[in-house]
Formats: sequence, C-alpha cells, structure tokens
Amino acid sequence: MTKALNEHPLIEIARGEIAGLPPADWSNVIVATGPLTSAPLADAIRALTDESALAFFDAIAPIVHRESIDMSVAWFQSRYDKVGPGGNGADYINCPMTKEQYDGFVAALIAGEKTEFKEWETNTPYFDGCLPIEVMAERGPETLRHGPMKPVGLTNPHDPATKAYAIVQLRQDNKLGTLYNIVGFQTKLKYGEQQRIFRSIPGLEKAEFARLGGLHRNTFLNSPKLLDGQLRLRAQPRLRFAGQMTGCEGYVESASVGLIAGVYAAADARGQTLESPPGTTALGSLLGHITGGHIETIEPGTRSFQPMNINFGLFPPLATVPTKKPDGTRLRGNEKTVAKKQAMSARALADLDRWIADHLHIAAAA
Repeated sequence: MTKALNEHPLIEIARGEIAGLPPADWSNVIVATGPLTSAPLADAIRALTDESALAFFDAIAPIVHRESIDMSVAWFQSRYDKVGPGGNGADYINCPMTKEQYDGFVAALIAGEKTEFKEWETNTPYFDGCLPIEVMAERGPETLRHGPMKPVGLTNPHDPATKAYAIVQLRQDNKLGTLYNIVGFQTKLKYGEQQRIFRSIPGLEKAEFARLGGLHRNTFLNSPKLLDGQLRLRAQPRLRFAGQMTGCEGYVESASVGLIAGVYAAADARGQTLESPPGTTALGSLLGHITGGHIETIEPGTRSFQPMNINFGLFPPLATVPTKKPDGTRLRGNEKTVAKKQAMSARALADLDRWIADHLHIAAAA
C-alpha cells in the first residue's frame, strides 16, 4: 500500500506535524489525525466550534446491555421523579444496596487491580466531575453515597418500606434503549476486575457489557453535535472527519469509518450524494451512534458522548425474534442469544448487499 501511494502520480505525500487547518481553498478535506491529534490542530478545530467540542481525557463509564439487567431487583425512576430534558421522570434504572453490600463494594473498589497511566498521560488533567470511582472511594467510605450512589429521592417499588443505603443508577445511552451506562463509574480498574466488582451490584449479577470503563488520553469530537450524517463538520462542511477521533474505537471500526468517509468524499467530488449504509448493518449502526444515535445526558452542562466499538446493542431490534431451532424445537438459555445475533447478522448482510447494489456504483465510478 505504501509503495502504491508513493508511486501514484496524483498523490503527494508530505510528512510532518499538522499545525492547523488546511488552506481555505482545499474544498474536500478528510481529517483523520487519530486520538493523539496535535495540540495546534486540536486548538484550530476547537476554535471552529466551542471549548467543549474536543475531549482530551476520555472518561468512560461501563455500558450494559439493557436485556441483561434484572428488573425484578432494579426499577425505573428519576431522582424525585424529576423530568429532565427529553425525559419522563423515569429516566434511570436504579439498583439498590444495603449497608453491607455497599461497604463490600467500596472495599472491592479500593482493593481492585488498576491499570497505570502511561508516561504521556500523567500530566493530562481530569475533567471536572470525572474522577475514577475508585479514587472517590479512597477519599472516604461515605464519599460515593454522597456522590453518584446517593440514595435520596428514590423509592424501590419492589420493597417500598425499606430505604436503600446506596443506589447505583444507569442511564439510557442510545436512542434504541438497548444500552445503559452506569452513571459516574469511569474507572482505571482492569477489565476483569470491573466485571467481577460491578456484577456484585444487585440487579447486575448477569450484566453483559457492551463496553467496560476506562480513563485515558484520547482526543475525540463531540460528533453528534458537530458532524452531519456524512461526517462533515457542520461549522465548515469542507472538513470531513474519519477514524477514531469521530468517536469509534477499534482498528476495524476506525478503518471502516475512514473507508466510508473516503467514499462520501469521492461522491462529493463528482457532485453526487451517497446514501449512508443501512442502520441495520455494522457500519450503518456505528455511523448512527457517531452522528446522532447517542442520547445526551439530562444533566445540563455535562458531556456524555463516548467512543464506542461496534456491538449488537447498536443494532435496531429484530421485527421477529427467533424462538425455535431449524428442527422446530424451542431455543433455550444461551441458544436464544446466539440465534438472535445470527439473525441480526443475516439481516445486516442482506441489507448491505442491497445497499452496495443500489448505491456503491457512485463511489466505484469516482
């Protein structure tokens, strides 16, 4: 690939730091500078938007598949039944804890094995209000009860007479309502420790995680606010963004978003418009998350959009969920989950084939 690019007569390669936006007469630009975007370029991008447009410390709360939460223990309710922007007064899933459970949870957070900051991360400041949950726990045994796990303004309908000592809240993370993030649980705990400790929370004993928590240096756009459906910067549409800085994670995901950005740019160069891949496909659902499928936090002034790998929680639900095997016998246990994912995959492949046949000739011609 390097040889082909170097020898192409229409490609000029310039190696060096990009210290700002490209010249104004560049009309069709793709910016794919990744999670360690140079500070001068990041500042130039931010100047086009606002000071909260770029994140430099990626504080990620774990995200759980909604169907894996035990609602015989948990319940829907907002604190004091307060209706936030776009909410209905029951915008959170609540998981109650007794004092014994809470004390054990705090002790596990403090004792749990953590990842270390890399050398180039150590001087990057935390966002205000985004301390790792284990750091909050280390500040005193009651800190979490007066922070993200405060039990006030909530009544457990399963046991109204008993007041919870602490409550963990989960907030809807995508418009489909298939993903919920654990509020305030950004963490440096290692992945295995997160699963062990967070599954000790009542109602999350069988939690399936779409992604686990983290805290690391990572530059990414607040894409649902800043980018249109074709990855163009709303404030300056000549600039199109691609790769991890748009809010995707993973090599395959970053390459895929880069590929579709290139296809969009090729169509633009020909004066044509390319329809986006269907939301039922992996690429289409990931683009949907990046450009508008995410639900903004109902807490004013806080930022909730976080990078995401592709996962089945981003796909729209099936019209009909499989209940039987090919031989007619009923699906049981994990067989249901496997069959559901297989059906989603088959739907995605069929829809992608149709999209390629109907639309991708534009890019091929370009």
